[in-house]
Amino acid sequence: MNVLVIGSGGREHALCWALGKSSQIGTLFCAPGNGGIAEFAQCISLNTDDSDTVIEFCNSNDISFVVVGPEAPLVAGLVDDLTAAGIAAFGPRKSAAALEGSKGFMKDLCRDYNIPTATYERFSDAGKAKEYLKTQSTPIVIKADGIAAGKGVIIAQSMADAEKAVDEILGGMFGNAGAEIVIEEFMQGEEASFFVLTDGTHILPLATAQDHKRVGDGDTGPNTGGMGAYSPAPVMTDEMVELTLERIIRPTVKAMAEQGCPYTGVLYAGLMITAEGPKLIEYNVRFGDPEAQVLMARLKSDLLPALLATTNGQLSDITLDWADDVAMVVVMAANGYPSSYKKNTEIKGLDKAATHDDVYVLHAGTKRDGEKILATGGRVLGITSLGSTVTDAAGKAYAAIKDIEWPDGFCRSDIGWRAIEREKQK
Repeated sequence: MNVLVIGSGGREHALCWALGKSSQIGTLFCAPGNGGIAEFAQCISLNTDDSDTVIEFCNSNDISFVVVGPEAPLVAGLVDDLTAAGIAAFGPRKSAAALEGSKGFMKDLCRDYNIPTATYERFSDAGKAKEYLKTQSTPIVIKADGIAAGKGVIIAQSMADAEKAVDEILGGMFGNAGAEIVIEEFMQGEEASFFVLTDGTHILPLATAQDHKRVGDGDTGPNTGGMGAYSPAPVMTDEMVELTLERIIRPTVKAMAEQGCPYTGVLYAGLMITAEGPKLIEYNVRFGDPEAQVLMARLKSDLLPALLATTNGQLSDITLDWADDVAMVVVMAANGYPSSYKKNTEIKGLDKAATHDDVYVLHAGTKRDGEKILATGGRVLGITSLGSTVTDAAGKAYAAIKDIEWPDGFCRSDIGWRAIEREKQK
């Protein structure tokens, strides 16, 4: 069959990398793709915001399955439109994608179904929000209700910072995504990422991962879309996985069905592992980026049958095999990210970096200009490696990064630091 992947980031490069190994795929397309995806798929310049354009392309190219990568088209209802046109599509419908499209919706669901999460309140009026803040303590978390490319969360260390965040978000800092805010308690613990596939009834847990949201070493500085990740996450023991399924995932899948918006696709739970057990920070309705890179690096099974079974309600028939190796991805970003940065700067040395054993150079914000690779986004590359330990995987990734010539870019130097510290103590 012919398959179309929607998206242009590191997540989509990882998905195309995995899908490209499937013997069941005739032609793999990606719209719009990036500077690295062409190795695995035909990159197509397509207005993916226009469902009619996507449907017309699918019909013209005999595409029978579409994998929607990013959250924005899912929240906008692309899967609904494709399904109505008779084209199978992986990902939740618009009503179910509200789990990510509205943090308020997600928090209310947790409240109504006793799913453990941080205490919270919702506001669209700055004055009322500030009155509520007077009853709280710091640090405190201020979130834009809608999707904001992973940057719509501010952790305020003081009340002055919290009031400023309220004014900035409701004042248009994140556009329409900030028309409403969620103010919630700051949870103490260790973050982890947990992924499952679900067809609305059956649930298939995937490998665990841990990412680094903050831009700076030591998990300092503002939040980003993610500066690196590794899999598996040591904090997600077998016991913690079962607790997460029992207290968070299964109740959510059941709740969504009861609400009349059954969830199908990949469900990504951002967790805080607290002294009381796992608590839900947020849901994402797609594979994580950069977590997809490490999951696909460890996946030994054919990805396509699992995605098809998720879409067709046959997930109970699927099992997946994972490599025992540790996978790591170190994100290289443009200088200045997550604030302003220069575009169209040249990156050299990628071929040399890719010659390192167990290292894969996955692209995100890049484009090809003849023989050149140019940086076009904030997060630009994901240097992905496999190793016997987190320490081993980190050594391989950072050794490859030394061969990349890009003075206009940077990366964190400590991805996986918590796990590496644990390994030193053993």
